[in-house]
Amino acid sequence: MAPSNREVEAMVSALFTLNAGLDRARRQRKGASTLSLLQVIADHDGIRPSEIADLQQVHPSLVTRQIQELEEHEYVRVGEDPADRRSLHVTITAAGSQELRRLVDFGLKRFALFVKDWDPKELRTFTELLWKLQSSMAMISAREQRPATGRRRG
Repeated sequence: MAPSNREVEAMVSALFTLNAGLDRARRQRKGASTLSLLQVIADHDGIRPSEIADLQQVHPSLVTRQIQELEEHEYVRVGEDPADRRSLHVTITAAGSQELRRLVDFGLKRFALFVKDWDPKELRTFTELLWKLQSSMAMISAREQRPATGRRRG
């Protein structure tokens, strides 16, 4: 049996509240945005700033400022894109990889505090349900993006 509207509304409310808290933490804590940016750069070595903006779904000017800060701390190196000399590409440095590890460790310790009183089975169930929700969302999004076939134009 499908969940009731009230149950879905309660879930959406909880997710939006959690997401708003995560967004506030990302804006207020420099480390959260630095972590996110360093993760993208580490996963896509030699990435263009415009691609970073697309992946993070933010305005390119925000990424430009963040990259400049990371470059000042020597966490990234910005160079000419060998495939297109008009563009730049960003690579992570050894110091950036070290900072990335530090921030990941900090974040994991922080989340461990949030769930320290949880039973391990609860945490596993919660994780499985989050992945199930993400999978359902991806499936519906893909279905909605597919062009309608077999329809006749009137």
